[in-house]
Parts: sequence; C-alpha cells; structure tokens
Amino acid sequence: MKHSDTSIIFVNDHNHVLLLLRDDKLGLPYRNMWDVPGGHIEPGETPEQCIIREMKEEMNLEFYDLKLFCQKEFDDRIEYTFWKRENLNIAEIELMEGQRLRWFTREEAAATELAYGFNEIVEKFYQIINNI
Repeated sequence: MKHSDTSIIFVNDHNHVLLLLRDDKLGLPYRNMWDVPGGHIEPGETPEQCIIREMKEEMNLEFYDLKLFCQKEFDDRIEYTFWKRENLNIAEIELMEGQRLRWFTREEAAATELAYGFNEIVEKFYQIINNI
C-alpha cells in the first residue's frame, strides 16, 4: 500500500514559487536537492492537517486557509499538493529543516531537477496560475 504525503506551493505576487533546499545528510532521500515543502501524512491525519503541521515544524509558519491544488498518484505515494499566494520574506523564516529557501521563476524551476518528481506538479501549477 502506498503512503500519502502533502506538499505546498507558495507563490508570490511575481508568480515565483518557493522551494526548499533539502538537507545534505547521509541516508536522506534526495539530499541536497530543491524540493516543494511538505511531508508524510501521519495515521489519523487529514492532508490539510498534515501540511499545516509540516509548515509549523519546518518553517515555524501557521496557515489555515490553504487550497488543494491537486492529488497525484506516483509510483511510491499519493501526493496532495496545496497552494497559497503569499509574499513571504524568506530572510525572516525560521527554517527548522532544510538548508535554505529560495523563490524560483517558472524557467528556473523547470531547469532544476526537483526532488520526488515535483517538476511535473510545479509545471502544471504554472500552466493554470493565471486562472487562479
């Protein structure tokens, strides 16, 4: 049985998406790669509860008005990706996991291999961003 994960695409007013550089620790999957923030859904937790918890744990951010962008089945998991338009000042974010955050343009995100196969989801997001 596949596990379930959640992720969130933060997009600013310039239509840049926020990505997280994963830690460079031995044994960590996709170490030292750019990723969409998120994590594993715990037993008894809804996808929305999970992404709220993960953002508090990873970045000390609290958001509750998140919108589900898509649900995608990968070979290894089911991914629930939320989104929120937010002009976060990444210099002020207290990062608890990962090395750093960075805003990416559509072209930069497309030219970067993202962890866990997120390039497809990020590109799909960019295809409809002007309609949301």
